Amino acid sequence: MTQSSTLSIPTVSKKPRHVAIIMDGNGRWATKRHLPRTAGHIRGIQAVRRAVEYCARNHIPYLTLFAFSSENWRRPADEVSLLMKLFVKALQKEVTKLQKNNMKLKVVGDLSAFDATLQTLIQAAEASTAHNTGLQLNIAANYGGRWDILQAMQKMLQHRPDLNGKSLIQESDLSPYLCFADIPEPDLFIRTGGESRVSNFMIWQLAYTELYFTEKYWPDFSADDFEAAIHWYAQRERRFGRTSAQLKM
Repeated sequence: MTQSSTLSIPTVSKKPRHVAIIMDGNGRWATKRHLPRTAGHIRGIQAVRRAVEYCARNHIPYLTLFAFSSENWRRPADEVSLLMKLFVKALQKEVTKLQKNNMKLKVVGDLSAFDATLQTLIQAAEASTAHNTGLQLNIAANYGGRWDILQAMQKMLQHRPDLNGKSLIQESDLSPYLCFADIPEPDLFIRTGGESRVSNFMIWQLAYTELYFTEKYWPDFSADDFEAAIHWYAQRERRFGRTSAQLKM
């Protein structure tokens, strides 16, 4: 388990170890071009490939992509259906590339809501890449930050009956049960599409993450745009509660 940024000061460098992205704007990208919203999701897969390739090429060890939130079920049924089909197709087509390039895949979220075929594909993809040592690609699917905290609390009380009724539960008691407990918290969060909110994404883990927002729609997000976000991150002063003067000591 990695240490929380609210309990200790993590190692800081000019390049992030973990980048988390909300891939927003697929539908609006398509609407702007008088195309069905689904066309934007299809085009967005190319941007996923570019982001994965950028992280691998620049030795960023962890990339987390918000593919489908627990609130996205509220979208039109045909759009949800296409997203599920794209997920299946991507798993069938892209896992071989991940394996070839020594990348590890982890799908995070309440997977019980997906049909049996998709759950089986997810399990097989994770198993086939489990021992790879390169980039770890995390796909957040049917994931929500509040759900993550709630499921962690439920697991903690199930596995730690000694904590039932205890009035002073510590952060260190709960954090091992969170979905991303085994990897560093994100250093850099990127959201495309012009919105400036985190939308229930990794709300525990983003406590000290640098937040970068861009007007670019996700299908247009290029390697140069990723580079611009990394350059912006490198200029940030990450204090973790300390003063600027302390950093210079």
